Amino acid sequence: MPYYEHVFLARQDLSQAQVDALAASATEIVEQAEGKVTKTETWGLKNLAFKIDRNRKAHFVLLNIDAPGTVIAELERQARINEDIIRYLTIRVEELEEGPSVMMRKQDRDQRRRREREED
Repeated sequence: MPYYEHVFLARQDLSQAQVDALAASATEIVEQAEGKVTKTETWGLKNLAFKIDRNRKAHFVLLNIDAPGTVIAELERQARINEDIIRYLTIRVEELEEGPSVMMRKQDRDQRRRREREED
């Protein structure tokens, strides 16, 4: 089956539990159609480059998906319907990335640098 990376942006006024519920519902959509979500990452609340529907920030979530294209079409249809999701992007990739994504590695590196500065 083909591999996909699906990233969605959720409204800034949602709680982390609500964002996790959105990720769980996306996972459920994929698994009902016999696909599987190999990794789910929540990147947190981040600033946007420009306002989207009066939101200056958004919760970012990444899903690595191993499923047929019809599942992705349904996932995107559900994302368009959901008012809590302000943007989404699905990209087909040759292989799924093992371990943390680039965004998670960047967050770890930034936190490590902050701790080093505090120690100095």
